Amino acid sequence: MNSDNSNPLAAHSLDGARALITGSSRGIGADTAAYFAQAGARVAVNYRNKEARALKLVAQLNETDGSAIAIGADLTDPETVSALFETVKEEFGGLEILVLNASGGMEGGMAEDYAMQLNRDAQVNFLKTMMPLLHEGSRVVFVTSHQAHFIRTVETMPEYVPVALSKRAGEDALRELIPELEAKGISFVVVSGDMIEGTITATLLQRANPGAIEARKEAAGRLYNVSEFAAEVAAAAVEPVPENNTRYVGDVSDFLNK
Repeated sequence: MNSDNSNPLAAHSLDGARALITGSSRGIGADTAAYFAQAGARVAVNYRNKEARALKLVAQLNETDGSAIAIGADLTDPETVSALFETVKEEFGGLEILVLNASGGMEGGMAEDYAMQLNRDAQVNFLKTMMPLLHEGSRVVFVTSHQAHFIRTVETMPEYVPVALSKRAGEDALRELIPELEAKGISFVVVSGDMIEGTITATLLQRANPGAIEARKEAAGRLYNVSEFAAEVAAAAVEPVPENNTRYVGDVSDFLNK
C-alpha cells in the first residue's frame, strides 16, 4: 500500500466524500483506495474473488484513521452487481466518486468473448446500475491504457490486442453516456496510462513477450509504477476535467505521431 507522502490529495480534502473503486483489492485500485481514505473519504473496496486481500486492505485503512468496507462482486454478473449497489446504498447512501478500474481479458480458462464482456458490457452495466447513487457534483473515472486508448491508430503487442480492443470499446460506450451524465451534473474522466510496472497485465505481457516492458520503457523514457499511476487516478477524481475528458499519464508522443 502507498505511503501518505505520495498522496496527491491533501489531508481532509475528501472529508465526507464517499468513493467506490472497482477491482481494488490490489494494485492500482488498492493504492487509489488508500489515497482516498487518507484524504478523508469513506471508501468501498470492490473485489471479485480476492476477499482475504480486500479485507486485509480494509483493515489497514481502518487502522490508519481511514474508513473502508469491502464488497465482493463480479462485474460480469448482474446479480452480484445489484447486490453491491444495495450494499453501497445501505452503507453510504450515495457516491461522490466512482472509479471504474477493474479490467481483464488475459486470464486463462475464460470464455472467448470474456474480454469484451468485462471491459465493455460490464463497465456500461455497472455505471448504469450505480447511476442512482451519483448526483450533481459526482465524478466518474475510467482507467485505461495508451495501448487500448490508441489501438485504432497504433498497433500493440499481439497478446494484448483482444484486451486493447475491448477496453477501447468500453471507453467508447462509456463516452456515449457523457451527455446523460452531464445532464445530471456528473463529470466523467478517462485516465489513460502507459504500461505500468508491477501490474498483473504487465507481468502477463512480459511472460508472453519477454523484453516487452524494457522495450516500452526505453521508448517512453520511463514508466510509472503502481503507486505513481494510482496517484494520477486519485487526482483525476478531484481536479478539473481535461480537454476531451481525457487525462494522459506518461509520454504519448509515440502514439500521437503515428
